[in-house]
Parts: sequence; structure tokens; C-alpha cells
Amino acid sequence: MATIQNFEDLEIWKLARVLCSEIYIIISTTALKNDYKLKEQINSSSGSVMDNIAEGFERNGNKEFRQFLSISKGSCGETRSQLYRILDREYIENEKFNELKDLTILINNKIGSFIQYLNKTEYKGQKFNN
Repeated sequence: MATIQNFEDLEIWKLARVLCSEIYIIISTTALKNDYKLKEQINSSSGSVMDNIAEGFERNGNKEFRQFLSISKGSCGETRSQLYRILDREYIENEKFNELKDLTILINNKIGSFIQYLNKTEYKGQKFNN
């Protein structure tokens, strides 16, 4: 298994970036742009998914990384919940909703699996290397 040098190398971060980009496209191209509160909430929560992965990785400690991954996982669930509101308010069609809902579930599952892996490893992080 290759060593991950940067958070940009992580599949979970790449998927979170796709999610964030897809949300921005919806914000930019639908009437959601005029629903200021919901627009800001989903923009923030989707960005939080990728940002917390990056921040946790950059802290160079396994325990801190797991904490930030947990926050990222929660933000992904929040984004999924907000997608239901966007669907219910008819800003997106069912097909787009299902595509993004499935993406949030995939991301959440992969983050959960990564947390389980980190829980089992004895490696504490780069900042603990002498």
C-alpha cells in the first residue's frame, strides 16, 4: 500500500470534493441560489466534509485525525439531510437527489471504514516520530 503524503491523495477527500462541487453547481444553476439560509447551510456542510478531512490529516496525529474524520462524517450526514429539503422544495429532480444521496452514503461508509482502520493501527502519527 502506498504511503499517503498529502490529504489530496485520499480517496475520501477526492469524493468529498466531488460532492462539494456538485452542490455548488446546484446552488449556481437553480432557484436554490435565492433560498439564502438553505443555500448557505448546504454549501457550508458539504465544504465541511472535505475541509475536516484535510484539517485532520494536517494535524499529523492519528487521534486528532480520527476526531476530524468523525466531524466530517457528521457533516456528510447533515448534507444528506439538507438534500432532502432541496428535493422537497423542488430545486432538484429525483435523479440528481438519488445520485447525491448515494454519494453521501458512499463517502460516509468510506470515512467509517477509514476510522475503523485507524482505530486498529498502532501508528500514532508523524508528529510522534523522533
